[in-house]
Amino acid sequence: MAFDRPKWFERGIRRQQLDDYIDRTGKATFGFKEVPASEKESWVRRHFDTVAPYYDFMNTLCSMGIHHLWKRMAVNRLRLRPGEVVLDVCGGTGDLSILAAEKTGPGGTVVLFDINREMIQAGRASKSHRSARKRIHYVQGNAEAISLPDEACDGAMVGFGIRNVTRLRRAFSEIYRVLKPGGRFMCLEFSKPVNPVFRRLYDFHSFHVMPLMGQLLVGNREGYVCLPETIRLFSLPDELAALLTDVGFADVAYRRLTNGIAVIHTGRKPG
Repeated sequence: MAFDRPKWFERGIRRQQLDDYIDRTGKATFGFKEVPASEKESWVRRHFDTVAPYYDFMNTLCSMGIHHLWKRMAVNRLRLRPGEVVLDVCGGTGDLSILAAEKTGPGGTVVLFDINREMIQAGRASKSHRSARKRIHYVQGNAEAISLPDEACDGAMVGFGIRNVTRLRRAFSEIYRVLKPGGRFMCLEFSKPVNPVFRRLYDFHSFHVMPLMGQLLVGNREGYVCLPETIRLFSLPDELAALLTDVGFADVAYRRLTNGIAVIHTGRKPG
């Protein structure tokens, strides 16, 4: 594959990020790098080890704070109720978990599940939202093998993390498994801006401004080159909706945010 310049890849290359191609070839991608599928987890771990200490700060700076609005809108779409059990897959430093804990209250349960211990620890050590963080249960593990029993959760969510999983379908199938019948699912992920002019501005910000910020502010340019690369290889909204439907989710829908920079996907486990 030719990864020599920033671009939005066509459907054929996006399909190479899916399970069947990865299982057939033994190859996966980390950003624009092609790596053995068995090694992608290690690449992801190393990447987030390096960005964990300043992850929240840089997210807010690079998005000009709008990611907080996206996340609140996304969690609202789950329609969580007091006392419910919620799983936050690829939960990172806990932004979605905190919002969920506010909805489910002291009688509810929020489980933050993430593969990277440094990200979990960065969230737990944060001084913001201390009372909500104390109510969150933290579990380290791989989204392709979630360590929860069948039909344990009323709701499940994943925000800006699913594209880093090696086998996307396997992860969605695991989320489906741990949901109760009637359980709700939400996936918030980056995507391709709709307007071509806006897209060009977004590309400039992604491949020039963000890496420069990473280099100047935290001494990590490479970490902020990888982020936009993974977005350009990820499934577009209609493709992801089709995958969720194929996994078994019902009432699958999506909503674009900020001209399509981010997309909220929702679905329900029948029952």
